[in-house]
Amino acid sequence: MPIYNAEISAGSLMPLESKRIAALLLTQPDEAAWRHAIEIDNILQKKTPATARRQATLIRKRLTTLDAQGWKLIAERESEVQIQLLLAATIKHSPLLGDFIRTVYALRQRRLEPALAPQDWPDFLAECAHYDPAVAQWTDSTRAKLFQVIVRVLAEAKYLDNARSMRLTPRSLHPDVRRYLGERHETYVLECLERAQ
Repeated sequence: MPIYNAEISAGSLMPLESKRIAALLLTQPDEAAWRHAIEIDNILQKKTPATARRQATLIRKRLTTLDAQGWKLIAERESEVQIQLLLAATIKHSPLLGDFIRTVYALRQRRLEPALAPQDWPDFLAECAHYDPAVAQWTDSTRAKLFQVIVRVLAEAKYLDNARSMRLTPRSLHPDVRRYLGERHETYVLECLERAQ
């Protein structure tokens, strides 16, 4: 069974949209109510129903790695808590992102190197292909898109100064996020986020 998937390429953290989806999930919508909110009410405010559906599906997959308490924190708390929980959910949904943070980002930081380097990505994917041969089959365009989105996720989460410079700006985990993840024994996610501090 594959360890890694390329689904993260469909979008970065999307904080505003994720906040709206978290609030919707708290109402426990059935499929009809979900479809109505996404396609008719257009709660994500997208130009086409297809875009709204695609983004809502990705966000829902990420958010369902958390529980109702996590959704409530995302829907109601300040930006720092919201973004860090969205990053945690994205890591749970995409081990590719988690392993990149845990190995490449953390290694650069330990060595006191100021930024990620473009060569980090192909080296990292070559390592991933040892554990999951499917990675070797990804096209160049898929690989490029994945790197672009992962860098954007890290910039949105303020782990990078911006997507162009890729300068490391490590964060401390908010105590409420650490508590939430600790109480749920999210060891892998905590390891990813704490190594990147």
